[in-house]
Amino acid sequence: MISRIYISHSEHDAGLALEISQALWRVGLESYAAMYNLAPGISRTERVSFGIRNSECLVALLTLENAMSPTVNQEIGLARGIDLLTIPVLEKGTELPFLIEHLKPISFSSNEFKDAIGTLIKTIRDLSRLEWLKVACPKCGEEMTQYLTTQDEVDNALAKGSCLETICTYCQNKISLDPRTFEPL
Repeated sequence: MISRIYISHSEHDAGLALEISQALWRVGLESYAAMYNLAPGISRTERVSFGIRNSECLVALLTLENAMSPTVNQEIGLARGIDLLTIPVLEKGTELPFLIEHLKPISFSSNEFKDAIGTLIKTIRDLSRLEWLKVACPKCGEEMTQYLTTQDEVDNALAKGSCLETICTYCQNKISLDPRTFEPL
């Protein structure tokens, strides 16, 4: 079962990595995306090694700017070396690094990034058992945990171009959610 994910990314793509991390958090997954800012008493190398070795999956965020990044490629190499499940999320026009060129990436362009996040969540859902959805109410700010919408309901909302709906258990506010990322709209 997948519960912790390491997101390999360059500093340039920290914003995209944060979007992935937040979406994974909403479906109950822990991610190591901002490892660079944590535990200043431990070297960056040790933090990265710890994050990868304590994850069940590595998401390699590969953009035009970072696909050849030595850091990203070393993280991919460590993950492959310990036989860690690796899921590439690849910006169109970018080549996969040598060690993962045999994998099928989740491709995106800049205006389709939320679609890629949705595909990533669906992929992890197919491999694991995700049951809970964490939602912060945009009106009252309270965080609540609810059962995760079924994949059939998500697929139906995507096909109709509609949102998922829920109600805040605190203030009874109706909340519309993006069916790809479960982000409140």
